Parts: sequence; C-alpha cells; structure tokens
Amino acid sequence: MTDLLFIGNMRGWQLIIVLLVILLLFGGKKIPELMRGLGKGMASFRQGLEDAKSEMEKPVTPSGQKDKDKSDNDKSEA
Repeated sequence: MTDLLFIGNMRGWQLIIVLLVILLLFGGKKIPELMRGLGKGMASFRQGLEDAKSEMEKPVTPSGQKDKDKSDNDKSEA
C-alpha cells in the first residue's frame, strides 16, 4: 500500500527520471516484453479471482449427498 502512495506523490520531472532509469536498466527492446508479461500476469490474476468468486457462490452440499445423487442417477439409467 505504501508503494501506491509513493507513486501517487510523484510529479512531472520525478516520473520522467524514473522512466529514464527503467529504460536504461532494461533497454528499449525488453520493456515491451516486460509489459506483455505484466499484462498476462494481471489477466491470469483476474481470471483466478473470477474462478474463486464463482466457486464461493456455488451452494454447499454435503459430501454424502453427492454420492447419493450419483447412485440415484445410475439406478434411473438402468
């Protein structure tokens, strides 16, 4: 959380200096690769959140109930 506050306090020339340092450290060719990887990571994280949310919204059934339903379906098919 403190990192986000630090970035929010940066103004004009400070942001330019940080961006120039990043450019010098990683080079112009590596930055698009880094951003692409960051984007894929964020997409994966969002997908995981959606999966977790949908899993939490599913109704809870006792484990014995699943077995009973399964055996009832097997009997009705026979």
